[in-house]
Amino acid sequence: MDDKITVISIIGAGYMGRQIIEKSALFGYNINVFDVSSEGLEEFLNEVKKKIEEKKVKIDINVYDSISETVKNADLIIEAVPEKLELKREIFPQIDKSAPPHAIIATNSSSIPISKLEDVVERKDKVMNIHFYNLFTMPLADIMRGTQTSDTTFQKGKSWVESIEVTPLEVKKECYGFVLNRIWRTIKKDCLKIWAEGYADLETVDKAWPIFCKYFITNDYGPFKFMDRIGLDVIYDIEMSYFKNSGLADDKPPDSLKDLVEKGELGVKTRKGFYQY
Repeated sequence: MDDKITVISIIGAGYMGRQIIEKSALFGYNINVFDVSSEGLEEFLNEVKKKIEEKKVKIDINVYDSISETVKNADLIIEAVPEKLELKREIFPQIDKSAPPHAIIATNSSSIPISKLEDVVERKDKVMNIHFYNLFTMPLADIMRGTQTSDTTFQKGKSWVESIEVTPLEVKKECYGFVLNRIWRTIKKDCLKIWAEGYADLETVDKAWPIFCKYFITNDYGPFKFMDRIGLDVIYDIEMSYFKNSGLADDKPPDSLKDLVEKGELGVKTRKGFYQY
């Protein structure tokens, strides 16, 4: 098995596909492209070629008329077609049939886990989710295994993501929405409720949000570091208050948080919580 990724094949050159093409090209990867529409593609690729020439990067970018030609010499194939399960299930076997045996097949899907696609390919150990956000303004990617993805495949995919200066967000077990999308979904869900049910104007929410985020950025806090600073006993009591008010099982704080509180691991004030201090 060839451990080095040098050729990336992109299936689908839409909004996200083009970002993957440009980012990969700028970091020296040879690119193969397939898309059912050629509208604006040549102009886009010419702009990419100008950028890589300015950086003095020497690579090949090739556009093909078929999936089979696009993947025939690929080390990594990224499917970035519209978010339709049946379309992806139609494309994956075509990729699997024509790609070299060592090639990894990844989906850039923002919601569909690779486990929903792995049954239509033979190389079940060489498939994974690589879900990019905006590669230039929010360089993050959720990476997730299927039920049979090998450690070697996962590590190769992770290393490639890091090689193009994108931060991988490792999903430890299958999770709908992956990492950041799931967090964002919770935020927008309650924003919509606050607005729709008349608790506050949407302008009030939007006014508060940048101030809140700026505080996090200034202090280099993530949610878990912030909870440690508040105190996990306080966090637990707050969450129990929400739970008692709603009675919904989904609002009950996890037993893992209760365990930390009972052990006296309350965060910064005890020098140990989610983190050690």
